This record gives sequence, C-alpha cells and structure tokens, in this order.
Amino acid sequence: MKRVSQTSKPFSNQIHNPASIAPALKTIAALRTAAHDCKGCDLWETGTQTVFGEGPSKPQIMFVGEQPGDQEDRLGHPFVGPAGKLLDRALEEAGIDHSKVYLTNVVKHFKWIAAARGKKRIHKKPRYSEINACRPWLDAELRVVKPQILVCLGSTAAQALLGRTFSVTRQRGQLIPAPLAPVVMATVHPSSILRAPDENARHQQMQAFINDLKIVAQLARKAKAA
Repeated sequence: MKRVSQTSKPFSNQIHNPASIAPALKTIAALRTAAHDCKGCDLWETGTQTVFGEGPSKPQIMFVGEQPGDQEDRLGHPFVGPAGKLLDRALEEAGIDHSKVYLTNVVKHFKWIAAARGKKRIHKKPRYSEINACRPWLDAELRVVKPQILVCLGSTAAQALLGRTFSVTRQRGQLIPAPLAPVVMATVHPSSILRAPDENARHQQMQAFINDLKIVAQLARKAKAA
C-alpha cells in the first residue's frame, strides 16, 4: 500500500478540542494535517506522533482498529507492524486488494507502558475518555471517506462504534444495522492472532479471520456489481 508522508505543515500547535476543528474539514489530507498536533487527551505526551488513517480517496472498504502499535508510532503509518503484515496476508488470501482499502484506528496515538526489563514498549488499552477525545477524528474520516463497507477490527473499535455491549466473540462476521455505512461488520483484530498460544491455534484463528474477510470480499463484489 502506498504510504502517505507525515511531513505536512501542522494545522495548529494547540488543538485541544478536535470536535471544534474536525467537522469543518473536507479532505483526509486536511484532517491529517490538523490532527498532527492534536492534544485532545494526554496520549500525545508519550506517543511519538499522531498516526492518522491512510488509503485511497474513495475506498470501498474501511477498516478500523484500536490504536497504532510500536512500529506504527515510530514510522507514522497505520498497520505497518506485525499485526499489519498479518492483515495484509489475510486480505490477499481473501481476495481484497489492500491498496484499495482505507486503514485507520479509533485512537491516533500509541498508548504504552515500559517493560519491566529492557526498552520494549508494551501496548496498553486506551481508556474510554481517550477514545471519546479522539472520536471526532474518526467521525470526520467516516464522513469524508464514505465507505460502502466498514469493518471493525477487535472489541475496542467495535464497542466504540457499535456500543459498549457489542461482543466480537458472539457477533463477528454478522452484518450489523448501523448508520455508519451501508454494510457494517466486525471481526477480531489481527494482533489477537499473534497472541495465540501455539502454532496450531494461530493457524485456526488466522483461517477464521480470512473467512470473515472473504465475507467482506463477497459483499464488496456484490456492491460493485449492483
């Protein structure tokens, strides 16, 4: 997938309320530039940089994950770490061209804690206050991108967009009525596959993930033919 440069001139050096900025912006480029210096929550203090969504201007499919990881935080692009590479594999297996999808996260900064030993940064789940602070950026992405198919990756993204009672375990792969897009569904986050206890479990979970994405691919083909 073509990666977008993060070297744009910042929109402002003090964006403490994304809700006052994001709704007025009409392109992903403008949103990305504005989010560059977002201080809507305290995660900007420990994150290396804002990691905004990327993809073509009018994608058919939009994937939303939880937050950037360690590699995403360092490189400034979404889904470029181990989970992103696994997602690329699954998209290819499912017959989805990953260069034609939009990838983003609910939270745009990496939340982490230091490992007990060494320099490794350990992912930490964002709080709802942090998710809510970042929500105007995601709402604006949805408004501008207008995906035909929206796929939530993992429980954080699904519950942020579909309600806190949503269960990925029970409802993965199902079509969910929602005003966010004509077709909305949820599946696991690819990072969960990497955490499987052994190779056999990883293989089974990967196949289930690919099967979910095959549903997405089939829906995309039907929508395109309609």
